[in-house]
Amino acid sequence: MGPLITLGLLVAAVLWIITAYNRLIMLKNQVVNAWKQIDVQLKRRHDLIPNLVETVRGAISFERETLEAVVQARTRAVAATGVKDVARAEGELTQALGRLFAVAEAYPELKSLANVGQLQEELASTENRIAFSRQHYNDVATSYNVAQAQFPTNLVAGLAKATPAELWEIEDPGERDVPKVDLSLG
Repeated sequence: MGPLITLGLLVAAVLWIITAYNRLIMLKNQVVNAWKQIDVQLKRRHDLIPNLVETVRGAISFERETLEAVVQARTRAVAATGVKDVARAEGELTQALGRLFAVAEAYPELKSLANVGQLQEELASTENRIAFSRQHYNDVATSYNVAQAQFPTNLVAGLAKATPAELWEIEDPGERDVPKVDLSLG
């Protein structure tokens, strides 16, 4: 083999290593960015909840347990770290909010408060954004995980300090339940 062919193969190998390394770094940063997008939406959710609780508190003071459950779940969600811990805490918060909304529906005086409806609408919109952000995060994390596991890129994964990203999973079996819809008029 001539020296030019050897040099050409060496240059091609170095270029491939650089390309694979840069791709892994790009995907790693996309995972971090996708997580930050979830974090932004969760902060928005966490900021709306105290307003909802304060608005509802006066009208349903005798439902103190429900309000306290929401406040405690929010506190745990704000303090959670890591994908699994955040997913679990946010699932608990979603359930507590669901119970609060169910209580709110049972009281006509709450339904008539414009603030409650507006806050519920804002939270529903935020929930949709969170769901989209979670899906995007899982898509990017999966691409990153696949890229670092595929041959021959896996040979460069150690150089890029690539480690598998955790996926956002449903931790609470209750979140898998299909919502019950009652369309009866009576």
